[in-house]
Amino acid sequence: MKKIIMILMISIGVSSIALGQTKMSKDKNNSVETQVIALEKAGWEAWKNKNGGWFQTNLTDDYLLVNSDGVNNKSQVVKSTASDCEIKSYSLDNFKFLMLDKNSALITFTGMQDGVCSGKTIPANVRASSVYVKRGGKWLNAFYTETPAVQ
Repeated sequence: MKKIIMILMISIGVSSIALGQTKMSKDKNNSVETQVIALEKAGWEAWKNKNGGWFQTNLTDDYLLVNSDGVNNKSQVVKSTASDCEIKSYSLDNFKFLMLDKNSALITFTGMQDGVCSGKTIPANVRASSVYVKRGGKWLNAFYTETPAVQ
């Protein structure tokens, strides 16, 4: 009887430690999720305000952007941000978040935008994805892609 009680007590103790670790991991992921989504929103605001410096600071050196116009790297994005687009408004919604590993995360979301880039009206509704990686203790955008959403 004493052995059964002892085994039961050890099982309860171990399971409570395991549950505590699970909760901590979820809280950690939520913190990363909040940070990454805030960075994405800040990037869109920087794009609207033609703030190329934000992109210089918050994109990885090997960053890639893929859209219907092709593939662009960090230097192209930083340069074009200052002049290529006139954005009247935008909104972001329906964020989904996925930790790929402890140093990389993926978000997907929908965007509504009203603007012109390089003389062309941009798609009003898009589905977008961004990959963020943690480098030097900081979350940076490594990859962005979008596709026009079907109406």
